[in-house]
Amino acid sequence: MARLIKNKELAGKDMSIIIDGNRVAQEMRSEIKDKVRVLHEERGTIPGLAVILVGEDPASRIYVRKKTEDCEEVGFYSREFKLPADTEESRLLAIIDELNRDGEIHGILVQLPLPKHINRNAVLDAIDPRKDVDGFHPYNIGRLFTGDPFHHACTPYGIIELLKRYNIEIEGANAVIVGRSNIVGKPLAMMLLTRHATVTVCHTRTKNLAEVTRRADILVAAAGSIEMIKGDMVREGAVVIDVGINRRDNGKLAGDVAFSEVVDKASFITPVPGGVGPMTRAMLLSNTYEAALGCAHH
Repeated sequence: MARLIKNKELAGKDMSIIIDGNRVAQEMRSEIKDKVRVLHEERGTIPGLAVILVGEDPASRIYVRKKTEDCEEVGFYSREFKLPADTEESRLLAIIDELNRDGEIHGILVQLPLPKHINRNAVLDAIDPRKDVDGFHPYNIGRLFTGDPFHHACTPYGIIELLKRYNIEIEGANAVIVGRSNIVGKPLAMMLLTRHATVTVCHTRTKNLAEVTRRADILVAAAGSIEMIKGDMVREGAVVIDVGINRRDNGKLAGDVAFSEVVDKASFITPVPGGVGPMTRAMLLSNTYEAALGCAHH
């Protein structure tokens, strides 16, 4: 398949198009803001998101702050729970139970990672699947196989949204995902299959990785390994989505793709930062809005 582009205006260009996740996320936030206003006017409902942070992980604190700012921007009601690192699991589960029954809260997000003494699975299992706006509950992951979860996991869902908004054809495409995590690789494989792509998932045991990645019309790098996808691993005209967020020794961020080697070969490519990252937060807002909309219809 040559360049997988429906948009004729772009198809005539020979240069790579840098996919701007910041711009798409901003567009989505303003769309959600408008929808929230309508939902409030017509049904008196304001989407509510509760974010729970256990401990002092610096990256998690930044994420939580940004999520709270996002809520403010789109007109959500938000509630933050900042718990000390030594919080008992039973206390956390009690808070989740309370939020499950709270009519003002439509989405519950427990910021990961959790301290070691808390069982991550027990915590995620405790969230009502209808309020699981992270899309990590086993019920939602299971329903993903039938193409019908309450909520899709935010990062892979954000990738699908980027492809959609850049008019990149998924149907019939050869999609190769490098990385099989429960958070990105596996759910993304299901989402692409649902949209009629032919999907290959690669991992550390894959033989002749470069041979497999060169067959990709859409190549997704989500292995968490700095710049492992080199220029010679990418087919001319492929769409390259980089999910990696790695920190160099100088403190700067880098993806799983060697951007400078790949940028001239790809038809579309996401940068790091500013590609997939902003979409994860945007999809969290989208999931929370959908949860509120579902409640308003009942």
